[in-house]
Amino acid sequence: MGTSYRNTTLLLNSSLPNITARPWSVYADCEGRFGGVMFYLIAQSINVVLGLPANMMALWLLLTSTSDSSVSDIFILNLSFLDAFFCLMAPLDLSNILFLNNQSILHVQLFVYGIKDCSPLFLSSICLDRYMAVMHPIAFLKFKGRKQRIALSAAMWGITLAYAIAKAIGGIENLEKIFNVTILASFSFMVFCNTSILWALRRSGPGKDELHPMKKKAFKMVLLILTVTVFNYLPPVALFPFQAYFSTTMFKCYVSLMSFACMDLSSSIQPLFYLLKDRILHLSVSKVCC
Repeated sequence: MGTSYRNTTLLLNSSLPNITARPWSVYADCEGRFGGVMFYLIAQSINVVLGLPANMMALWLLLTSTSDSSVSDIFILNLSFLDAFFCLMAPLDLSNILFLNNQSILHVQLFVYGIKDCSPLFLSSICLDRYMAVMHPIAFLKFKGRKQRIALSAAMWGITLAYAIAKAIGGIENLEKIFNVTILASFSFMVFCNTSILWALRRSGPGKDELHPMKKKAFKMVLLILTVTVFNYLPPVALFPFQAYFSTTMFKCYVSLMSFACMDLSSSIQPLFYLLKDRILHLSVSKVCC
């Protein structure tokens, strides 16, 4: 992925001798080019003001609600916990960027970024559950137990923590390529699952020219999920593989920061979507397809 603020190679820059008297700064190379920085700061501010309370509310509902619960809620619970942790650490990120300029805090920030980088794993699990419920309902019912989902969640947390620790330590070869491959595979899988669900819901029954109202509601919900997924994850998927075509400054100060800002906004959008619409989607898909 190259040299960017959220890249471990930034630690190499912090270890260079202090040639001038100017204090160390995270964005020392972006002076006069603060458009991408401002966009990133706005996204993190939204996560603090909106994302954190939304995720906390989603966690509370998931942990206390017993009605209309689903085994898919296990993945949503883990994703909400991950996003809540990321939003909780956002004030530290903002403080270090704007005021502290502490190189030691950068390791903590990189660990938090590593946690967030793996959020598509849990999103893919949610999409897989919905895909199986719609496209293969019989197989879905056979493997509907909580134990399988808990085991899968534990495995994904193991991968997430290992990746985050490696990112915080730095100096690990090809770690950025792992992220690029992971986000590309996760994005492609999520688009495939949601597109397949849309295709299945769009088909009308014999002699029907219009969708059943319940199918129509589920169709709109899945379409909205697909739109949000594309908004959050298409920028890094589409731009990072073409880093060589951008100058180092352009990529670090604009492309990388704005792409990660879009991805980070998912920490606010996803819990809000769950609170407002996701339970309706679960009920609609269950009634129509299962």
